[in-house]
Amino acid sequence: MGKAVSLIRSSRLSDVAEYAYAAAVAAGARLVFLAGACPLDEDGNTVAVGDYAGQAARAVENMRIALEDAGAGIEDVVSTRVLVASTRQADLVTAWEVVRAAFGDHDVPSTLLGVTVLGYDDQLVEIEAVAALPA
Repeated sequence: MGKAVSLIRSSRLSDVAEYAYAAAVAAGARLVFLAGACPLDEDGNTVAVGDYAGQAARAVENMRIALEDAGAGIEDVVSTRVLVASTRQADLVTAWEVVRAAFGDHDVPSTLLGVTVLGYDDQLVEIEAVAALPA
């Protein structure tokens, strides 16, 4: 079974970004759209209250579980959107470093956003993702 995701880099764009600038999905691939992965435990409680890195780590863990349940893995992710409830760039970077490390060499296109509030009490981080599987 081949990969459905190809990461695209450009020598004409800055190499400062720690991700590919685009991704392509093979024809006929099955797309998987994940709800935002939140830093919740099995009982629905927000974990790592006040800790951007801790919440990012739990959101990544929950994203991996959702991917597995869909028959996918992190290497099947096409793109992500990382939402961080903060106006401080340092907080966004703290969360991003955890997410970026989780993806390793599969550095998918991603958008990092500071937002005013997220849906759960004490929630600071949420990760949206799209994945693609071979048909």
